[in-house]
Amino acid sequence: MEVRMDSMAVLLLLLLLAVSSVSAADDAFVGVNLGTDLSDMPSPTEVVALLKAQNIRHIRLYDADRAMLLALANTGIQVTVSVPNDQLLGIGQSNATAANWITRNVIAHVPATNITAIAVGSEVLTALPNAAPVLVSALKFIHSALVASNLDRQIKVSTPHSSSIILDSFPPSQAFFNRSWDKVMVPVLNFLQSTDSYFMLNVYPYYDYMQSNGVIPLDYALFRPLPPNKEAVDANTLLHYTNVFDAIVDAAYFAMSYLNITNLPIVVTESGWPSKGDPAEPDATLDNANTYNSNLIKHVLNNTGTPKHPGIAVSTYIYELYNEDLRPGSVSEKNWGLFDANGLPVYTLHLTGAGTVLANDTTNQTFCVAKEGADKKMLQAALDWACGPGKVDCSPMLQGKPCYEPDNVVTHATYAFNAYFQKMAKSPGTCDFKGVATITTTDPSRNMFIHTVLSS
Repeated sequence: MEVRMDSMAVLLLLLLLAVSSVSAADDAFVGVNLGTDLSDMPSPTEVVALLKAQNIRHIRLYDADRAMLLALANTGIQVTVSVPNDQLLGIGQSNATAANWITRNVIAHVPATNITAIAVGSEVLTALPNAAPVLVSALKFIHSALVASNLDRQIKVSTPHSSSIILDSFPPSQAFFNRSWDKVMVPVLNFLQSTDSYFMLNVYPYYDYMQSNGVIPLDYALFRPLPPNKEAVDANTLLHYTNVFDAIVDAAYFAMSYLNITNLPIVVTESGWPSKGDPAEPDATLDNANTYNSNLIKHVLNNTGTPKHPGIAVSTYIYELYNEDLRPGSVSEKNWGLFDANGLPVYTLHLTGAGTVLANDTTNQTFCVAKEGADKKMLQAALDWACGPGKVDCSPMLQGKPCYEPDNVVTHATYAFNAYFQKMAKSPGTCDFKGVATITTTDPSRNMFIHTVLSS
């Protein structure tokens, strides 16, 4: 009997080690990626002002732009800088080039700018496979330059991977990395482990959903609640998965474990959902983007972890801060942002109770107004709709009533648009009116009659 109990204890210990070998770290955080392919790119000062207003404390740059790093100085915001793919070959072939890069882009800015990580390349194995042979040396050369400057403990070095390098990703327990990359992946993982770094992974349930030909339910991709009989179950571990995000992260954990790496944390360097797409992308909508990112933020900040590693932080950077209208490709490629170039939210996230980061739904400081320069006939048509089918009470704008003056279509439309927007609880898509309305954070009642409606 004692032998049997000892055996059971050993089995239980092994199971616990297998499921929870990644140690608990600090609480998870949510950051944002900063793309710059905008026709009207905000200045670094404006970017930092938006980060502060939204209480965003972590940002990933796709380069090491000097002006941006200077603007981030003395803010405390934690910054991940990047070695762009077009610089990877040079750095991977020359220790001196790597040292110069660190001198110019890191040493010149710390400690005033809180640089905490360097992303060496981006999805190199899948996006730039000809540079794969120098990826490990690039990581080592960059790290050696940090060691020489005594910065290696405060600045981690890693490289973001596409989740497409994981094959047979469901069930997660059967997932493995594409074996053709073993000569690169094994030394990369050993480097990350030996330097106490973490595995950077880009996770896009949107693409998994789109490419599944209907196999993956939309609710499962969007973190929407599922009845127990709809949850995906890994038959090997009996772990239940309620969303695609967790399944992909756990697939990466299992894939690493098959290469004998069991204690490497994962940071998701990109994840998001597009708010607009081509006709072939019907699920790239404002509502779905809002649902995914709102649920993602709550999931991460609750320190839920994953079924394989419950309670273990999976910090995540949302892709992305701004819509990038200059990006090539489909409509969706230009519409992953949380904000437009003016700093106005593309949609208002539903984050009550999830902390303060990006919690712009709790400020009650967004309003719907007539767009500057909008066609007057289109404004009048939208005004007529709001006061008719939209069921806005427009009686205060009748002649002799408090909101009649100033008597022009722009002012009256703003009254009606915002009344409808507030009535609809600022829901996504309720401040458009065929393109003649826009969301603003400036209270128009400061200059108009509509304070009671705008602030209700």
